[in-house]
Amino acid sequence: MKLATLRTTRPDGQLVVVSADLTRCVSAGRIAPSLQSALDDWETAAPALGELARQLDAGEITGQPFEPRSVAAPLPRAFQWIDGSAYMSHLERVRALKGSLDEGLQSVRPLLYQGASDSLSSATAPITVPGDDLALDFEAEVGVIIGPVPMGAAYWQAAEAIRLVTILNDVSLRRLVADDLQHGFGFFHSKPSTSFAPVVVTPESLGKAWSGNRLHLPLRVEVNGALYGQPNAGVGMHFDFADLIVEAARTRNLAAGTIIGGGTVSNPHDQTLPIRADGIGFGCIAEARTAEKAKFGRSRTPFLKPGDKVRIRAMDGAGKSTFGDIEQVVALASN
Repeated sequence: MKLATLRTTRPDGQLVVVSADLTRCVSAGRIAPSLQSALDDWETAAPALGELARQLDAGEITGQPFEPRSVAAPLPRAFQWIDGSAYMSHLERVRALKGSLDEGLQSVRPLLYQGASDSLSSATAPITVPGDDLALDFEAEVGVIIGPVPMGAAYWQAAEAIRLVTILNDVSLRRLVADDLQHGFGFFHSKPSTSFAPVVVTPESLGKAWSGNRLHLPLRVEVNGALYGQPNAGVGMHFDFADLIVEAARTRNLAAGTIIGGGTVSNPHDQTLPIRADGIGFGCIAEARTAEKAKFGRSRTPFLKPGDKVRIRAMDGAGKSTFGDIEQVVALASN
């Protein structure tokens, strides 16, 4: 089952069921007006939404054309957005940028930060920044949307709470990271609005691509049309999503509609840009730059600038985009 949120005058948009091939959709308003409403009553809403999806895919209902540019983020505003860092190769490459001093702990307990969730961006919204000197970076990630999780949840409870899976772009302003960590309570100014793919998918609909509470698909990243990376999200994920949920719930209850990110998808390798068509590459610019510095003594790949185009998608075995594409252009904020 695939779901999306059409952009409307209402802040939470309109929930639609999307066909498996991402070409058509049908309103789910008679079941739930919004995705958050469906998550609040998932045991009742999910079977009804699944039946609507079956009818749409079987051609029993026509629906309407699905246009990704007409959708908002799946949850345009969420009760909570928590991002983790589950890939050790990413931490190893960017540890100096993060300012971390405890290398050992990072492999024992996942790192988490709580991001802004009041205004999440759609897949085609511009990446808007206040200046062009902030070392703008993308981060290609997988995320899950969960049902309610009690404080101190067991691993099995966390795994059973995973309702939906998607991909996202956790935008970072690298030049502000050190100041946030040294003079604040953590990431704040360095983390503007996070962008999400057009579609969310139930784990069971992903088939073999969802196993061990991980997504086993490559995330293909292109910058200005050039291949930047295609790391597999199922490779090198030290903490799975149930682990991340357990850590997030150590001291608090998690509400239905909480979003958990897995961190920048990263696979171990010794490549630098440009990469070959069958190369692994990178899920963010910071990794590419640190790899270059290690190999050549200096970083040569620039951060994003106004006018640059970023495309992120998860590719299935047939080369099709599972969640739809994140396609964004960098823009300066107008004063």
